[in-house]
Amino acid sequence: MQTITTAAPIAETSGLQAKSRNLIAACLAHALHDGYTDGLYAFLPVWQAQFGLSYAGLAMVRALYYATMGGLQMPANRLLRGLSPRAALVLSTLVAATGFIIMALPLGFFGLCVGLVLAGAGSSIQHPRGSLLVTETYADAARRPLGIYNFSGDLGKATVPAAVALLLPVMAWRPVVGMMALLGLGVCLVLLALQPQAVPASPVLAKPKATGDGKSGFAWLMTIGAFDTATRMGFLLFLPFLIRARGGGSATVGLALALLFLGGALGKATCGWLGERLGVIGAVVATETVTALLIVATLFTPLAATLALLPLLGIVLNGTSSVLYGTVPELAPAGDTGRAFALFYTGVIGSGGLAPIAYGAIADHSSQTVGILAAAITAALIVPMALRLGRFLPR
Repeated sequence: MQTITTAAPIAETSGLQAKSRNLIAACLAHALHDGYTDGLYAFLPVWQAQFGLSYAGLAMVRALYYATMGGLQMPANRLLRGLSPRAALVLSTLVAATGFIIMALPLGFFGLCVGLVLAGAGSSIQHPRGSLLVTETYADAARRPLGIYNFSGDLGKATVPAAVALLLPVMAWRPVVGMMALLGLGVCLVLLALQPQAVPASPVLAKPKATGDGKSGFAWLMTIGAFDTATRMGFLLFLPFLIRARGGGSATVGLALALLFLGGALGKATCGWLGERLGVIGAVVATETVTALLIVATLFTPLAATLALLPLLGIVLNGTSSVLYGTVPELAPAGDTGRAFALFYTGVIGSGGLAPIAYGAIADHSSQTVGILAAAITAALIVPMALRLGRFLPR
């Protein structure tokens, strides 16, 4: 009789450990790949000087990674359907690290370009397969773990670029790139060690079905994600100029960005919880409304007050994405969660690339103030979209 009573707790403990290992693996891969993505910014001035690139040429070199990562989300997801999400994470990290190895070799400008393309291809695998791993692991309870997964990317964005910026003044850029490659190979080994056995099956509850046309609901979700990203990228484009217009120098601009990113990391960690309390629609309406109001407020506040607002603005500016990511499995067309995440990330990354160009053109033809107001209006437009999205969510 004693064996029967202890078997359930043992199985439950084993299941929790397997879930935790899966979540840690997904978060570790996400942190590394997002760190890779933002860490490249620190190399741009060095590459410009070494290869004699114009600003347009530098943007094109940067686009080799960014466009490859965004454009291959769907093809990578299709090609790797037969591979488990955990194995796909190892493969994505290995491919990205190999790209950095090629960049670190003395192969000239051609080697740099090939390495960027290969590293971007590796990172394109990570987003949809990492999200799918968390979703498959936690099933109906995946919303908060997806928020944690989303937050882990910000940890990588905060640590890897900072480390690169500290190393470049004392080392040549190729050894620094080589160290990033070694970091990726080390993460591959950790991911292999973290791979658990299959998560023990748990009782499956009947999941409410989305109402109406699933494709239409997912299209609205993608549109909201694109507008949310556009708002964030638009405000980031103008923030350094806004701080300088208030009399801040380069150090103050750095402080402002740090405060905004700190709030953003906190927002990604907490807004998933907010979505559980207010519901998806309530959370999105609340965060986007506050985002629009705070962006407008920065136009009228002095420097000290603007800096004080930035952490709160960062919370709502970045936090909505955790709520949106957690909703993808509920609205995945035909229940294909992997493809849904690939589509969603393609839309978000595409918006992140195009939005600064659009806001910059608006500001060029009017003023910086109008450009910032355009970002605030974009956030406000999400509110009616979110209300429309509510018609398609599970009841």
